[in-house]
Amino acid sequence: MKLTVYLAGQIHDNWREELEEQAKVKNLPLTFVAPQTNHDRSDDIGEEILGKQPGNLYKDDAASDINNFRTQVLMQKADIVIALFGEKYKQWNTAMDATTAITMNKPTIIIRPESLIHPLKELSNKANVTVETVDQALDVISYIFE
Repeated sequence: MKLTVYLAGQIHDNWREELEEQAKVKNLPLTFVAPQTNHDRSDDIGEEILGKQPGNLYKDDAASDINNFRTQVLMQKADIVIALFGEKYKQWNTAMDATTAITMNKPTIIIRPESLIHPLKELSNKANVTVETVDQALDVISYIFE
């Protein structure tokens, strides 16, 4: 059995690559999908497809439509969603993706540091599992294959 895992979370570092490497080391049969991690591509996709927009509001709105469409398709195909909350960046998209996954009844693992226990308490309560590290999230998934 091979599972597809949607990796929700900030796009400004390489946590996804590290998680994928650790999954390979653990020999887990997983395929990974994620939001668009090229920030410029994500911001510009609306205008690339629909043409120049009359202002930044419209540019952002067009990009959001297409990014949300992409996310919805990939998340619907996913068997599991991992949502990583870090301390360095704003986490609005991560919170939105985690909430969407929970609403879709996708098995959801939240990764968050101890410093975010309080601000994420309600979301953590709705997720299936909340952990503090990528390794712990992969251990939860490993347990499926025992």
